[in-house]
Amino acid sequence: MTPLRPYERFDTLRQFLEHEGHVLRFYGIWDDTETMFGDVREVALHYFLADDTIEIKEVIPINSGRDAVPLFLNRQKLPKYAPPGIFQPGTITDRTVLNVFGGLVGNKGRYILDNRKTGAVYQEFYKDSDLRIGSTINVWGRKILLCDCDEFTKEYYKTKYGVKDFTPVPYKTPPSLKIERQIPPYSGFGSEEDSLCSCVGLLPKPPQKDFKKFMEKDRQGLESNILRFLAQPITPDPIDKDRKFLISYYLSDDTISVFEPPQRNTGVIGGKFLERNRIKKPGQELYKSELSEYYTAKDLYVGAKVCFHGHIFLLVDADEYAFNYMEKHANEFAMANINIILNKLKAIGEPRSREIKQIFAASDPQNTTMIDYDDFRNVILNISDGKLSEHEIMTMGRYYSVRLENEMDATYLLAVSQEYLKKNNFENFGQLLAALAYGDREKCGLLASDKCRTVCKSFRLPLADDLLRALLAACEDCKEQVNYKKLVDGLNWREHPIPAFQTILMPLQYEDGWRGEPPTLPVKKIKYLPLIEDVFGIKD
Repeated sequence: MTPLRPYERFDTLRQFLEHEGHVLRFYGIWDDTETMFGDVREVALHYFLADDTIEIKEVIPINSGRDAVPLFLNRQKLPKYAPPGIFQPGTITDRTVLNVFGGLVGNKGRYILDNRKTGAVYQEFYKDSDLRIGSTINVWGRKILLCDCDEFTKEYYKTKYGVKDFTPVPYKTPPSLKIERQIPPYSGFGSEEDSLCSCVGLLPKPPQKDFKKFMEKDRQGLESNILRFLAQPITPDPIDKDRKFLISYYLSDDTISVFEPPQRNTGVIGGKFLERNRIKKPGQELYKSELSEYYTAKDLYVGAKVCFHGHIFLLVDADEYAFNYMEKHANEFAMANINIILNKLKAIGEPRSREIKQIFAASDPQNTTMIDYDDFRNVILNISDGKLSEHEIMTMGRYYSVRLENEMDATYLLAVSQEYLKKNNFENFGQLLAALAYGDREKCGLLASDKCRTVCKSFRLPLADDLLRALLAACEDCKEQVNYKKLVDGLNWREHPIPAFQTILMPLQYEDGWRGEPPTLPVKKIKYLPLIEDVFGIKD
């Protein structure tokens, strides 16, 4: 019942098993401003419930100049009252030992445990009940104010001690006002982007170009990625009103060039009107810090008014490639998006839908369900009251147009083509026929239309692309196959000449095939019933 060597048992296994991995986290500050070069330093205190030890880490800001030490305080039990000095070894122990007999040296000494702990030194350590938001703890002479805690800590104190107030103490210094970089205004030398790069760093670098866009939108084979528009100047001068300009927009780098085709008996010498370059929009200050706004592809459409360095132009037409490109990328060009146009037309004409149907019916007295494009344009202008642009009307006309196969006479197209070949002295018909025959692997005398167009382009056939497409479309059969021998014989103006027409309506070849004249296959007839059905629905 009474052992000879009484001892005290310390059972910490239960606490370890219940709270292993449970850590209370507090956020606090250490105000060290009283010392020289001292400042307020943020710390994070971790209290381990498994063994009542405390660990403190310092939150070191970026670029503060301080060394990133691992810990501010190693994991240990933290005494509440720091001793005046350092304890000698053996002073603080779990058990007190008494020397009852013998000296300190030798084998005859006798030692027993002191049950009364008469010589023990007691220390009071911080417990979880001592930690509160707003309290100050003593960390070996450094006063740390606890300002906030995490959600687990709040739930722990709410469950065990019934604490409900967790109002944090503001401890973070307000962020300093960010000084905005002031860019000096544009000096006028070089481009704006080049001048801006000299303000960014000490070693100026050339402005970065959109290389990805250049690779995607640069000329690739038969895809020119150039939008061409026919423009007329807006000027009170009666002589300049009749001038025509060809505006080319290059999608690869957003540059614009303006060319004036030569016209006979006008007294104006044609040629390059504006060098290829990016053009600023009017109404902007010249010398300013911000970059100027330039014309983009979305700003160019049929019916738009543009101002290039003080010259105002009205875009009156575009080539077939521009229409096809804008309709293909309708999500980028609202003027060529048929869904947006129909919704706009529906919002305009919904209150008087019955009247609009009667207007369309009056334009078709013979009940053919088709009307001419000019009548269709007049009806849309009357309905929209000028709220739809010319390009939007043309997009609807192209979408609901009547497209007939072989609309142009093949003989007429061959006659026009022979005139162009004769003017350019093209006589390599034997080599052209041999190249087409080489592409005919099956030796059937027929070749696909796209392959014929590729071979003709490789021979630099002096025909406009619209004319070549129309000619191949007129010569192909139902399977889109072209009898290339018959085609070459028809183009051979030496052996099979065709009487030339007195008036040639086809456009002259100029700058990749378009000079601003109307397209080869213009829209003639419009089916208005599908348009009414899509906009207003089917109603009796």
